[in-house]
Amino acid sequence: MRKTIDLSVVAEIWDVITERAKNPSGHSYTSRLLTDEKGIDRVLEKVSEESTEFILAVKNGRPERTTQEAADLLFHLLVALRAADVDLPDVLEELRRRRK
Repeated sequence: MRKTIDLSVVAEIWDVITERAKNPSGHSYTSRLLTDEKGIDRVLEKVSEESTEFILAVKNGRPERTTQEAADLLFHLLVALRAADVDLPDVLEELRRRRK
């Protein structure tokens, strides 16, 4: 049985990331990533780290851990897109374009 896909949580997270980029808060992990003194390199380090953890979870056949690491990777990828001034709707449009 196929599960229903609801991507509204991705849109909500994107909105939060965008808000944190516009109005940074020292209490926000996302804001701290986006304003780190290393700049975009800090966010890219997190994408790399989470990518590796995802790969290891898949390779080791750990479905629950794979799900967790995929969520971490997706979150940090979204933050990296924002840090690179790339809008998520543009990425989604590119996926739609490729689908045709």
